[in-house]
Amino acid sequence: MNITIYDVAREANVSMATVSRVVNGNPNVKPATRKKVLEVIDRLGYRPNAVARGLASKKTTTVGVIIPDISNIFYAELARGIEDIATMYKYNIILSNSDQNSEKELHLLNTMLGKQVDGILFMGGHISEEHVQEFERSPVPIVLAGAVEETNTVPSVNIDYKAATYDAVKDLLDKGHKRIGFVSGPFHDTINMKFKLEGYREALGSAGVEFSDDLVVEGEYTYDSGLEAWQKFSELKDKPTAIFVGNDETALGVVHGAQDSGVSIPEDVEVISFDNTRLALMVRPQLTSVVQPLYDIGAVAMRLLTKYMNKETVEEETVVLPHRLEHRGSTK
Repeated sequence: MNITIYDVAREANVSMATVSRVVNGNPNVKPATRKKVLEVIDRLGYRPNAVARGLASKKTTTVGVIIPDISNIFYAELARGIEDIATMYKYNIILSNSDQNSEKELHLLNTMLGKQVDGILFMGGHISEEHVQEFERSPVPIVLAGAVEETNTVPSVNIDYKAATYDAVKDLLDKGHKRIGFVSGPFHDTINMKFKLEGYREALGSAGVEFSDDLVVEGEYTYDSGLEAWQKFSELKDKPTAIFVGNDETALGVVHGAQDSGVSIPEDVEVISFDNTRLALMVRPQLTSVVQPLYDIGAVAMRLLTKYMNKETVEEETVVLPHRLEHRGSTK
């Protein structure tokens, strides 16, 4: 039997408006009446209809989250931060996987809007003009988490990827390395091309070291890409003595590829990775890594979205969180 608000009101001998006030936490209900209504709700097993409440209040207390790859530990840690803050502010999450496909991202965006979500958190590597146009047309607020839109017209939460890469490469340069490999995810992703690669170039330039194309390898965010990158480096006449890798999973592939070919890490080649996920601790030697506060990025992005959804004052639309370099066994 489907228990309705009318059944609760009749059983408790109060109006439906009173039941509604109790369910929604309205303080303007006498304690004795509240207690009686709650007892009836518990006894009858009444569950408020979220869809009906949403239609009445024009809010569904639901947030759409679009993630490129939920199986990637990077996005999993971001999602955990989002979920915790969403729960704190009593929002439900609809999670979708875009497979890093632009057409699917735009399709999911419209699907979320069709579900009447109150806001959207978006993560994606390449945010095109078409994405921005869709964001601007959205009737609900959209916040980027761990994703960069170059014009900064869309609210976002990130770290300074260029400065973080510069710091990591400078750390290797300060140790005397001149041949430093750069292993990256796809260059069509803005963070890789516009920020990490530029940070690498600037660090080399500031130390008077010439940039060399043969030390730059573009791949995917995968373990196999790391193995392939090492293979390319091993075929060079003048091999790198240190390598910067744009994410932890690929760095594992680089380290294992080196070790499989008899190269010792860090004695022969030093390696610095990026993100500092749990993977950085699951390899021997453990990875020196740029610490990107993934949980915090997700949590802060969700909190920023709640401000927009609730018409609160937003002092900073583009949030840049701090980064640092965590030294471990993959560097001397």
